[in-house]
Amino acid sequence: MAAGHFIEFMRPLTDKELAQFQRFIFEEAGITMSAEKKALVMGRLGKRVTHFHLQNFSQYFQLLSSGEHPEEVQMAVDLLTTNETYFFREIKHFDFLRQQAMAERNRVEPFRVWSAASSSGEEAYSIAMVLADCMESTPWEVLGTDISTRVLEGAAQALYSMERGRHIPPAYLRRFCLKGSGAHEGKLLIERNLRKRVNFRHINLNAPLPTIGQFDVIFLRNVMIYFSDDTKREVVGRVVSALKKGGHFFIGHSESLNNINDSVQLVSSAIYRRPG
Repeated sequence: MAAGHFIEFMRPLTDKELAQFQRFIFEEAGITMSAEKKALVMGRLGKRVTHFHLQNFSQYFQLLSSGEHPEEVQMAVDLLTTNETYFFREIKHFDFLRQQAMAERNRVEPFRVWSAASSSGEEAYSIAMVLADCMESTPWEVLGTDISTRVLEGAAQALYSMERGRHIPPAYLRRFCLKGSGAHEGKLLIERNLRKRVNFRHINLNAPLPTIGQFDVIFLRNVMIYFSDDTKREVVGRVVSALKKGGHFFIGHSESLNNINDSVQLVSSAIYRRPG
């Protein structure tokens, strides 16, 4: 083989380098990443090591730490944050949301719901379908936020595989979704009017919140499992501060607020209410 055509193999991720990226994602996102994620880190960040023609992961960590590539720091955060969701996940939460929306449909001010870890948008659009169905002429708003700009871009496009929509109630599927054909065969698109009612925004819950106002309902589901107890207290305290008195706060069924936050009271499985 002619000179110049040899490719140097990337050195595998060492335990020391893994520790560096564990510290990185904790400092950036408050996420505690176990040693069991070593293969995930190597697989996801390896392409960035190759992209920059680096020889190992230590050099990539140095690049992230230099302060000269803030866009790459966001890229690394996007790659290391796990985003798994689907429409109408934990259906009883949406049944409860429906009850709240029906009770509030004669109000004048907008009924506001925040999907605080919205990932690729399925939760936010599920919320929007319920509100569009229940609130008639009452104004409503849905805010979807996430730390990953990559998944937020996908959420704004609102294009999903048909398989991802298998939990959408049939009536909602017909009313709020368009079936793809041709190049979009096997896809569904959230219809335009509903899409316009959902606003997506990049927010890091591990940092002070920007001005987003107060909400009647906040979903913070299946994200606390990645946080240490101290980080949970900080994040939940921050998020609950945006909940109106009398508002409801939803967490994942495998999560708990015991010894985390006592400003909201449990009213049903994984559903809390802020007194007032």
